[in-house]
Amino acid sequence: MRLLKLLSVLATLGMLLVLLGGALVTKTDSGMGCGNSWPLCHGEWIPSNIDLALIIELSHRLVSGGVGLLVLGLSIRAWVKIGHIREVKFLSFLAFFFLLAQGLIGAAAVKWGQSDFVLAIHFGISLVSFAAVLLLMLIIFEIDRKFDARSLCIRKDFRFHIYTLTAYTLIVVYTGALVRHTYSSMACLDWPMCANASPFDFSSYGTAQWIQMGHRALAGGVLIWTVLLTLKALRDYKNSPIMQKGWVFASILMVAQVLVGAFVIITYVHLGLALLHALIISLYIGVLSYFLLLSSRSAKYERSVK
Repeated sequence: MRLLKLLSVLATLGMLLVLLGGALVTKTDSGMGCGNSWPLCHGEWIPSNIDLALIIELSHRLVSGGVGLLVLGLSIRAWVKIGHIREVKFLSFLAFFFLLAQGLIGAAAVKWGQSDFVLAIHFGISLVSFAAVLLLMLIIFEIDRKFDARSLCIRKDFRFHIYTLTAYTLIVVYTGALVRHTYSSMACLDWPMCANASPFDFSSYGTAQWIQMGHRALAGGVLIWTVLLTLKALRDYKNSPIMQKGWVFASILMVAQVLVGAFVIITYVHLGLALLHALIISLYIGVLSYFLLLSSRSAKYERSVK
């Protein structure tokens, strides 16, 4: 189990690096740092003309490849060692499949180009792989009795909120990625409204302003929904530290996400803040994914006692 735990921790941290690396590539417009050559850079094993864009893109490829091997090793070992646990085989497949899909989409974008709407899917696919790896790690630590979550039973009405909030959040993540890929980050120079003396006048920048303000509005919905669910968890699950602490943590993450998003605009897309924005939403998706796992177990338990 010690090796399995180590693999799971390294793979989870590695997936965070992949997510941040992808965000860095997008934020610095380094996607074509290696030209239209993949997996080589400008058709060379060792690039002769090195610039910052090439370093960022090549580093992201190398990190993604190394983490891919870690995730593959974790998936195989988890399948063999603890495959008898209901969720493990599915998560093992999901983790590697979506990481592979993310790499292939990135390669296709380099070789043949893709529309902004297709490229925006890239980050969401990486998030699915990250969530699967994170859940594998948590299951492994559950087995090692580091904490007990199997006694928790989430009621049907709360499970419905978890399912729908997760789906809604993935849509919001997609719109955030679309903001980056369509260069709409500074389409609105003020916050929280679009700008200007006429905050609902989107005629200056057209589509870019609609994308930016659409993302803001949807993100506000995630914040409100998360806070309301946190209050419900504090009221209805007083004997469950996982529900109470987990949802408080989710609310803290979402408040931080909205504030960092505001400062990204105020600082004219400061790179460090933009990367922090990507990190926070990744952690938030991780929390939601864990509650999805717990909800699945609760639904299975309810069916078994009927």
